[in-house]
Amino acid sequence: MLRRSFTLCAATALLGLSAASTFAADAIPAYVKAAVDDAARPEADRGRDANRKPAEIVAWAGLKPGDKVADMLPGGGYFTRIFSGVVGAKGTVYALPPARPANAPAGMPDFAAAAKKIADDPHYSNVKVGEMGKAPPEKLDLAWTSLNYHDMHNRPNPDLTAFNKQVFDMLKPGGTYIVIDHAAAKGSGTEGAKLHRIDPELVKSEVTSVGFKFEGESKVLANPADDHTKPNSDSGIRGHTDQFALKFSKPRS
Repeated sequence: MLRRSFTLCAATALLGLSAASTFAADAIPAYVKAAVDDAARPEADRGRDANRKPAEIVAWAGLKPGDKVADMLPGGGYFTRIFSGVVGAKGTVYALPPARPANAPAGMPDFAAAAKKIADDPHYSNVKVGEMGKAPPEKLDLAWTSLNYHDMHNRPNPDLTAFNKQVFDMLKPGGTYIVIDHAAAKGSGTEGAKLHRIDPELVKSEVTSVGFKFEGESKVLANPADDHTKPNSDSGIRGHTDQFALKFSKPRS
């Protein structure tokens, strides 16, 4: 009897998990799915979707048509292009790359040029290029940074309080701030940044210290097999790191 009950409970739990997974997939809005499925996206970007799960994570973030969103430190524009498709003609995507140093070495990527190339493409006519550290000309619905927060701790004399305050100020009341990054070991503080990771608890502490409210975390990018001891570029874990996604909001009053 006990064995039968256990089997029944296990089956029920499995059905519940399957239903939850199906519901999550069904809950992805059509406009998010269309933006991710857009054939105009580079093949290299589309090849990363299985690991980055953009449809699930953008749907969870709550981005919608007509929104104004900042893609902070957008790299090659993986999310910039997706955001452009989601917010549509009535929305705006502000790509905010870092300023290129005047004495930048020849091999240093020019992220501003990469963002400008996207903005110059008529397919992404709602993309505008700004600069990290300079606020867009209007208040935003959402600010987003993906796999970059740890890098700011690796800069000389990092001031994450000032950075997060800038994000707070650029958002509308009720606006959303999303931070996605490679997870460091719990309690590692700033030491995790040396491995190009960051402790999510440190991020929560730093972001909420400037007035943000923590709204929740998505586990869609989690990988419990990652022991957090290797740099994110290590060949044994690259592309499969344990990642966290944190959502914060700016209070309405």
